[in-house]
Amino acid sequence: MLADIKLLMPCPTPPIRIKFLLANSFLMDVVVAPDVQEMLEDIVRTLSYYGYINEHRIFCMRSRGNKANAYARIWNLPDIWQKALEVGAFYIIEVLSEHFDKLPEKEKKKVIIHELLHIPKTFSGALRPHLHAGGQINERTVSKIYEMYLEAKKKMAQD
Repeated sequence: MLADIKLLMPCPTPPIRIKFLLANSFLMDVVVAPDVQEMLEDIVRTLSYYGYINEHRIFCMRSRGNKANAYARIWNLPDIWQKALEVGAFYIIEVLSEHFDKLPEKEKKKVIIHELLHIPKTFSGALRPHLHAGGQINERTVSKIYEMYLEAKKKMAQD
């Protein structure tokens, strides 16, 4: 079991490059995104709001050549796969290079916060929709949490 988990953990080797030839004949390139991973880990460590998130079970990837009209998206490991592989929940945050990389740092962090809000407090491998029983994932919610992040960073700098 431990060996299986090590296979799923990020490794210090050069980034893995995965290319997909999609049905409509364009090539999508996917690489590990250590800069985004670092940003995510900083947000999670800074905000106690995300105390339920295990940042070691979230991987950040950057895709190029994707035609989606989004900055990022989150992928989950469904329950059936978790049981078959005998592993816990894992998530992947995919940033779409064509859109995400052009954003200023502040907006990149807000995009990551938005994606983290899709992870339920149970960290079960499920995903929360934009409208859910616990609230909404929208610009107002993301901005509020981003302000909490800035305040926490300021407080950490003072200590």
